[in-house]
Amino acid sequence: MVDLSQKISDEFRSRFSRDPKLVVAPGRINLIGEHVDYNDGFVMPAAVDKFLAFAILPNGTNRFNCYASDFQETVSFGMTDLHAGHHWGNYLMGVIEGFRQKGFALGGIDCVFGGTIPPGGGMSSSAALCCGFAFAVNHFFKCNLSRLELAQIAQFSEHNFAGVKCGLMDQYAVLFGEEDSLLLLDCRSMKHVPVPFPSAKCSIILVDTKVKHTLASSAYNKRRASCEEGVAVLKKLIPGTVSLRDVSAEQLLKHKDKLSAEVFIRCQYVTEEIARTQEAAQALNKGDLETFGSLMFLCHEGLSVKFEVSCPELDLLVDLAKQKPKQVIGSRLMGGGFGGCTVNLIRPGEEEAFETLISTEYFATFRITPEFYPVKLSQGTHLI
Repeated sequence: MVDLSQKISDEFRSRFSRDPKLVVAPGRINLIGEHVDYNDGFVMPAAVDKFLAFAILPNGTNRFNCYASDFQETVSFGMTDLHAGHHWGNYLMGVIEGFRQKGFALGGIDCVFGGTIPPGGGMSSSAALCCGFAFAVNHFFKCNLSRLELAQIAQFSEHNFAGVKCGLMDQYAVLFGEEDSLLLLDCRSMKHVPVPFPSAKCSIILVDTKVKHTLASSAYNKRRASCEEGVAVLKKLIPGTVSLRDVSAEQLLKHKDKLSAEVFIRCQYVTEEIARTQEAAQALNKGDLETFGSLMFLCHEGLSVKFEVSCPELDLLVDLAKQKPKQVIGSRLMGGGFGGCTVNLIRPGEEEAFETLISTEYFATFRITPEFYPVKLSQGTHLI
């Protein structure tokens, strides 16, 4: 972190001839609780030690001058230039608009940023970008917004300026992350309980399939629509039902005949995963990594068979992991599915053997060399 922060600071000085402040915003992972955030469920994310560093200062003007070191691109805009799009600059514009809509009068900012979050690695670099920038704006202009409010501004930017209808989990983890802890986040109350993670007893390694199948976004929308269809029916049958969070697996089974086969199986996965995530938190609180790992495998099975958001590449990676219990404690796909990464808990000293096995077998099957991202749990967004 020191070397990158120094590099970003030096780039700022060379461009703006001043000494900047430094803000660090981490990427995030989610160990269990997938596709349940939009069903008021529980998730278990964490901030990690891949991050974006921002060298940043107010400039006394009405212009926002931002340089992305990794892309070697500059964006400069004013309050009248804010608009949606698919460039990294639009995410920053959305953050400024989020503050503006809350009634804050902001001045301009000079900013240089760069990082170590792998592009396409599923660690939510966009949330880190929005949250880091929002954190700095909040600090410099003394807006006194809470971290939750900053997460909501970052989400507003993604929804309205980048067209990504994400939940709040990514932004929440980026801002609230704690070193050596997962966050058991209740997506209904948007409050969390830290769950200690035994970092000395296992390593966390993401394996990137290096593929992303094109039906990912449309399939996400269809899965979400299936859940909403199920809730619409169940509301009439189970008093007090607001979301699938309010429906037990037993209640769902009782009303199976009122739902289409597809809607039932999607809803069944969600109700099981909400319960599974709470069970996983209890296991970790007892120091029971083996149970936690078995629940990760069950999560993947549900995502693959019931929710149908996996793909052959992800399934092979998890199958290989499952065949090596002396190396791997747990494994599953992470994120929306149809490509991206698996997240794996590896026993101490077995990291190299695991990577060798995966590289050999995956390449033999798909002629693709996977990428490995070891991560450690980290502090959320902060000022250095």
